Amino acid sequence: MEKVFNLVFCMEHQYPYYFYIMVGAVNKHTLLPVSINLHVCICSCLQINHLVIGHNGIMSTPAVSCVIRKRKAVGGIILTASHNPGGPNGDFGIKYNISSGGPAPEGITNKIFEISKSLQEYHICPDLKVDLSKIGKQTFEVDTFKPFTVEIVDSVDDYAEMLRGIFDFAALKELLSGANHINVRLDAMHGVVGPYVKKIVCEELGSPANSAVNCVPQEDFGGHHPDPNLTYAADLVKTMKGGEYDFGAAFDGDGDRNMVLGKHGFFVNPSDSVAVIAANIKSIPYFQKTGVKGLARSMPTSGALDNVAKTLQMDLYETPTGWKFFGNLMDAGKLSLCGEESFGTGSDHIREKDGLWAVLAWLSILATRKQSVEEIMKDHWQKFGRNFFTRYDYEEVDSDAANKMMKDLEAAMFDPSFKGKKFSSGDKTYEVAIADNFAYTDPVDGSVSKNQGLRIIFSDGSRVIFRLSGTGSAGATIRLYIDSYEKDAQKIYQDPQAILAPLVDIALKLSQLHERTGRTGPTVIT
Repeated sequence: MEKVFNLVFCMEHQYPYYFYIMVGAVNKHTLLPVSINLHVCICSCLQINHLVIGHNGIMSTPAVSCVIRKRKAVGGIILTASHNPGGPNGDFGIKYNISSGGPAPEGITNKIFEISKSLQEYHICPDLKVDLSKIGKQTFEVDTFKPFTVEIVDSVDDYAEMLRGIFDFAALKELLSGANHINVRLDAMHGVVGPYVKKIVCEELGSPANSAVNCVPQEDFGGHHPDPNLTYAADLVKTMKGGEYDFGAAFDGDGDRNMVLGKHGFFVNPSDSVAVIAANIKSIPYFQKTGVKGLARSMPTSGALDNVAKTLQMDLYETPTGWKFFGNLMDAGKLSLCGEESFGTGSDHIREKDGLWAVLAWLSILATRKQSVEEIMKDHWQKFGRNFFTRYDYEEVDSDAANKMMKDLEAAMFDPSFKGKKFSSGDKTYEVAIADNFAYTDPVDGSVSKNQGLRIIFSDGSRVIFRLSGTGSAGATIRLYIDSYEKDAQKIYQDPQAILAPLVDIALKLSQLHERTGRTGPTVIT
């Protein structure tokens, strides 16, 4: 008996290009164009006869995960530049999410790759035209797929309904539009989250229309780099420093990352952001109902979340970078809240990080505590101590030079004499306690992920981490992470760059990063 499945499909842009996306294990290959502007061809050994596409082809990554789960689809395909520059001369990636709504694990993507090497033929249907601007179902008679249905849905509706079941919308509406409302500034950076911010935050929760900016999705993100950090969201940072707004946030191109700012531009480090949400998790009604199963962070993320987990006696997991590792823990009922230092925060409500969810989580905390962002953050440091954290990104570095630097650094670290070695900078001296290339054994399925980042952990718990990132637009991106814990109440308010300067100096000298890459400094500092 043939099985019939739904497939959720969305794109971040509309280009007149042809893309051929292989889904699942296939023997006979039938490909079907489904868009006027973007002829996407999909094939599967399972007969997929129902596609769900966001209005005008636009849907955020969190919304795709939501819709896959709600409609029990076999999976979803996302065409996206993510947090990288978009447009005809920018990035355009393809993601496949499985039936849980999360990114396909390596076992599936490896199979897809192997199958792609043996494809002998495919069939297309070039005359199939779908009106992406018309909400509703369109049915076609196509050989092998009879009938073939393409359903265009409102991009926001299902996602907004989900959020209503997670947060106290009445409390949020009072916070944003009541008698003593706060002023917020939300920058969608011309990514796909703009319509979600407008419809949910402005129209439903009552924040003024002008509190949300750059909300019209554009193919090239208005010519900007849609990465929500202090460098690429500089306009928001400048506006927040003016003091007119109490809360600010920026989102990336596909809506799964976020940056939080307080009044006068007070910056909330992403590692601190997930820790604050964890410490105030009962401010969110969803967790009052479900309880908290566990917390998790990616390995490079600071230990701020660890401090909360220890104090509140919650299970904590340290995973490699990549949301799929969190998804496995969630599916096993081990994880409720997680975050990455790369501005990604989320929970088990879906299987992707979720920028707007994180912003509403913060607003829920503000509504409950009736304090400013800065007051909440400083109270948190007083209670749990502070992990001073910074990340240096060296983007578009020559790949050969980057790989050689990492290889030589690893060789030096693995020398038996490296452990116990002391490094000094200024009046600070650090002794190496652990030096390794991080490996992770998944507690759910036992799978092992090796070579996830070079770690130097000093005897005081401070960490220096080096990673090569594969999410940039060109060349290689070297990321240097520095993490150092401080409990002294007299020191926790100091400038992170000043506190971490000795560790940064040691890391750069040890790796010879500038000499090996020809750089004089990082592209981005977080």
